[in-house]
Amino acid sequence: MNVRRNGFTIVEVMVVVIILGLLAAFVVPGVFKKVGKAKTKIARSQMAIIEGQLEQFAIDCGRLPSDDEGLSALLMPPEGLEETWGPKYLKDSQINDPWGNPYIYVSEGTVNVGSYDLISLGADGEEGGEGDNADIFND
Repeated sequence: MNVRRNGFTIVEVMVVVIILGLLAAFVVPGVFKKVGKAKTKIARSQMAIIEGQLEQFAIDCGRLPSDDEGLSALLMPPEGLEETWGPKYLKDSQINDPWGNPYIYVSEGTVNVGSYDLISLGADGEEGGEGDNADIFND
């Protein structure tokens, strides 16, 4: 009597596992690189929004925020500017970069001499770095 069994042999299962492993080895790193590049683009877009709101703050209040006030001046009116301060310029979440680190505001810019600098420290949240860890400055 011939008994026919339905299913896969161990060799067939191993071939499929090896193929899936090879695909993952080649596809996954490329996906992660694209995610890092996308976050960098998002950071630049968010910085452009913050720049626009800093300009609106300057129009409304007659000056840019000081280093001590920082970007929190866009969330709550600094002392003495309650009358001229416009509506909340940013949401609380907008002062953080895509990696969850706060943007750094420097009123006397070193990259943008004569203006201010906005800085994201990248994925590692530390100065310097390369790739996803590179610092991002407003242009």
